[in-house]
Amino acid sequence: MTTQLRTDPVRGPEDDSATQRTLTLSVRVVGAAMLVATGWIHLDLWLDGYRAVPWIGPLFLANVVLAGLAALAVLVTPTRWLPWVALPAGLLELGTLGALVLSLTVGLFGFVESLRASLVVPTILVESVGFLVLAGYAVVALARQRRRRA
Repeated sequence: MTTQLRTDPVRGPEDDSATQRTLTLSVRVVGAAMLVATGWIHLDLWLDGYRAVPWIGPLFLANVVLAGLAALAVLVTPTRWLPWVALPAGLLELGTLGALVLSLTVGLFGFVESLRASLVVPTILVESVGFLVLAGYAVVALARQRRRRA
């Protein structure tokens, strides 16, 4: 069985529904996995002693909760609303990554992190992939919805 693409001169190629379902499932699984990984990393670090760092400890715990809720939302949201859930979930990943970059460079709330600290490199990878998958999907899907309405 081959996937057929129909070309519309105004809208461009349109994927068949099986391809679209596969893409949506992939975004759900990979996006949720990256969010769970982000939450797990922050929980592990919080348990490892970051909970004692003023401001950082509570923010790590908040990240655990938000990442878990976002992962659940990405998995259970109806497909038509998924872009609207994937976008803030991707932005959560980007915000978390941005906080890490700040802590590695100029410091965040007086806390300066080292690139040699445990889980820094995996965190950068997980949050980057999470952002790209979730926000990338959201932007493309919302643009497609907008074109369909036009």
